[in-house]
Amino acid sequence: MRVEAKTLEEAYEKAATILNCSVSDLKAEVIQYPSKGLFGLFSKPAIIEVQEQMDINKISQKIKKELQNLFSKSCYNVEVKEVFPIDEESIFIHIDGEDAPLLIGKEGFRYNALNYMLYNYVHQKYGFKVKLEIAEFLKTQKERLSEYLDFFIKEKVKKQGYGKTKPLNGILAFLALEILREKLPDKYVALKEKNGEKFVVVGDKNGYNSSNSNT
Repeated sequence: MRVEAKTLEEAYEKAATILNCSVSDLKAEVIQYPSKGLFGLFSKPAIIEVQEQMDINKISQKIKKELQNLFSKSCYNVEVKEVFPIDEESIFIHIDGEDAPLLIGKEGFRYNALNYMLYNYVHQKYGFKVKLEIAEFLKTQKERLSEYLDFFIKEKVKKQGYGKTKPLNGILAFLALEILREKLPDKYVALKEKNGEKFVVVGDKNGYNSSNSNT
């Protein structure tokens, strides 16, 4: 955000007023120093570039209000139950209500579409990542996925030292990446895509890379 004023002091004060913070909290770069010119001619104002400080708690509540307003105008009878920070980079959004199954859709297709749209909207506008829960869809999917990944670790990774999961759609691929990185901190774990299908590969950090494996 660029702020212009007659003096640097006025520019900083103006920026602080706009962002509702103190001058000491500003992160700003001087783009142009003020100049009085000659006999009042060719004078130049002070211009600063201000980096806006994002308070994730305030942003979470702002997102909640935006979503509440959005769904109040939709045909879905749902409520935005919770919006809160998970950590410094991510925000959790919980939606539930009578029409929650309709938002999830068959095999989670609508969930994946909504999750994609919300993630891109929040990340582009505020710079934060999103984890979306509709009813208990995400929780249930994670529990089912954990059972499969336990089998995958036992039968593939423990026996071979490497492995590749089955193709995983939508949020499942990212959940699998998260779960496997937690369960296998000493392994190379990465999300890969081939022919439009996503899967997670596991290998040794300093050795064999299972992304070259067909197993």
